[in-house]
Order: sequence, then structure tokens, then C-alpha cells
Amino acid sequence: MKLNKEFFTYIISGGITTGVNYSLYVCLLFLQVPLLAANSIAWVGAVLVAYALNRKWVFHSGRPVIKELFSFAGLRFLTLLTENALLQLLVGELCVAPFPAKLIVSVVTVIGNYILCKFGVFKKEVTCHE
Repeated sequence: MKLNKEFFTYIISGGITTGVNYSLYVCLLFLQVPLLAANSIAWVGAVLVAYALNRKWVFHSGRPVIKELFSFAGLRFLTLLTENALLQLLVGELCVAPFPAKLIVSVVTVIGNYILCKFGVFKKEVTCHE
């Protein structure tokens, strides 16, 4: 039951985070910021929102914020690199429009981010009882 609630809250917080990410991305593209710069700036905003929601609402972490935030952002940076590479491939090489390309790439990053958060940043510490 707990896993289902955790996954459900992750999906909702992911929707909020995705909204922030896409809103920033579209606004920056509208302002003619280059594709990968727009995506990277949107990523920063989304990571900050995602961290706050994941820490408080999804994984209920009580660890020190600064260390955990750097761990969170560091692992998410891997998905930013993946996302930028896939966007460059889709938009630059395969001529997919920027918004549909972002939607396609999001499938990969959402799955990757959940795994990185669940088993990396917010993993539960195991204690041994004698």
C-alpha cells in the first residue's frame, strides 16, 4: 500500500514539475533562447520544484537539505545530459519540432528520475537489529 501511495504522489509531483519545466521551456523558446539553453534553464527550475516536492511529499526525507539537494541535482544532471542529447538528435538531426521532441524525451527522463530518486537520493537507510 505504501509503494502505491508513494508512486501516486510521485506522479502528481512529477506533473507539477513537468508543468514548471514545460512552461519555462516554451517561454524561453518564445523569447528565442537557443534550444539546449532553454532546456537547461527549464531543467534548473524543474529540479528545484521537484526536490522540494519529493523531499517533503513523496519520500518524506529528514536528511540535511544541502547535502541531499546536491545529491538530487547531481543525479538529475545525468538525465539533463541524456535529455539534451536526445533533443539535439530529434530536433537537430531528425527535424522533429521542439515541443513534440520534449514530450518524447520526457518519457525517458521521468522513468530515469524515479529510479534515481527511489534508489539513490531518497533511499531508506537499512538498520540492523540484533
